[in-house]
Amino acid sequence: MIEAQSLTKRYGAKTAVNNIDFTVRPGQVTGFLGPNGAGKSTTMRMILGLDRPSGGFVRVNGKAYARHHAPLRQVGALLDAKAVHPGRSARNHLLAVAATHRIGAKRVDEVIGLTGLESVARKRVGGFSLGMGQRLGLAVALLGDPATLILDEPVNGLDPDGVVWLRRFARSLAAEGRTVFLSSHLMSEMAQTADHVIILGRGRIVADAPVSEILAGADGDSVRVRTPQVEHLTRLLEAEGATVSRAEPDLVSVKNLAASRIAEVAAGAGVVVYELTPATRSLEEAYLALTRDDVEYRTTQTSPEVNR
Repeated sequence: MIEAQSLTKRYGAKTAVNNIDFTVRPGQVTGFLGPNGAGKSTTMRMILGLDRPSGGFVRVNGKAYARHHAPLRQVGALLDAKAVHPGRSARNHLLAVAATHRIGAKRVDEVIGLTGLESVARKRVGGFSLGMGQRLGLAVALLGDPATLILDEPVNGLDPDGVVWLRRFARSLAAEGRTVFLSSHLMSEMAQTADHVIILGRGRIVADAPVSEILAGADGDSVRVRTPQVEHLTRLLEAEGATVSRAEPDLVSVKNLAASRIAEVAAGAGVVVYELTPATRSLEEAYLALTRDDVEYRTTQTSPEVNR
């Protein structure tokens, strides 16, 4: 479990993380989201004792990270998969890290198997692709068989098969009762992986809830209705309290009325309907709505000019 209370980090006049409270619980995958500059990396570094908080505190499994006598057995972290000597083989790198905690070669070979590194275990890391480097970083995180895993952009560089593998692997780790805390900018992947999300914006928490709750509370769910009798159906639906907007000559978007009720109204009035499609907001759309005022870096042009 990860617990933060009044966690704050300042760099001179800039406040990167501003008095945040959150709990990352075992048995589920918790996603950590936010725009660039929101404070995600700083928060992860404070969890791992790499940055000292300016205020508040954060504990992992009941203690500050630095107070654990064998932290690798408590917390596995993947923050920078490239922080490896390029001349070492993957297995020798894992053996070197394992030696710091008296972890044997048997466990090294186990994590090599878990992360799919068998065919490259004795090759130099300098020749690894970004995806294979990510797998090696995950193997390091798993060495101590920790109760808590902190993974920063773990799917970066993975091919589609690797992304699916990591998704299933993260969920299997949570199913074992571990705490899994991961950040990603891939909203579609996070929607399929995370049970719960914490969203940061400009150093503050803007959402901390189950994914299902974030989606259910997202303003904008609607129903697409296609009919040749647009005007007639619009009047009927507005009488039911719906908000109807025309999208195309024969297509309307209906809010504040369930698809089942729209169908009942249309059938009762003898209105022909060619399409009736609920359009639920995605996690990406909900995320963008929640963070629209917290984006530190935004483009000013809608389309680039091309010199011919």
